[in-house]
Amino acid sequence: MKAMKRLLLPTLALVASIACAGKTPPAPTSTGPAFPGAIDPAAAAPSGSGSATRVLPPPPVLSNPGAVTGTPLPSSVDAINDNSPLKPVFFQYDSDTLDDEARRVLSDNAAVLKQNGSWAITVEGHCDERGTAEYNLALGDRRALAARDYLISLGVPADRLQTVSYGKEFPFDAGHQESSWSLNRRAHFLLTAK
Repeated sequence: MKAMKRLLLPTLALVASIACAGKTPPAPTSTGPAFPGAIDPAAAAPSGSGSATRVLPPPPVLSNPGAVTGTPLPSSVDAINDNSPLKPVFFQYDSDTLDDEARRVLSDNAAVLKQNGSWAITVEGHCDERGTAEYNLALGDRRALAARDYLISLGVPADRLQTVSYGKEFPFDAGHQESSWSLNRRAHFLLTAK
């Protein structure tokens, strides 16, 4: 049932974005974000407790992910996504503007993508729980496009990057306060082919 729900939610988000935007976005190949070390709130909550467990924040961003010594990247797409060298970028409330930290992370991500010239990436746009589903789908789309466009400006070929918005459907942190929301306002990078 849980796997079915994970497959159904992206489809519903995609249908909603088509209805709102009037255009066909690229089909997602993911069932949602998979941050290293993340805990599934539904699986981690004690039965009958009714409360979700806080999801761990993403690992620290490497300033030069290509220089990790002695650790070759895994060979399968899923294995790479499970321990991705591509780090998420975070946004301020109701914003799709990249701040200095986001541009630094994107520069590191661009270096990884240039070193792995055959990788194709989906940039997922995410929002916190505030606002309507339609508004958040549009905002998530703008966030994904901002991250993609910056990667292109750094020399990553556009044909290797696609975008999708999940709005508020896949929170990284299930909490209902700013510390959780700040983790949910993000662009997440998913390797779709290598």
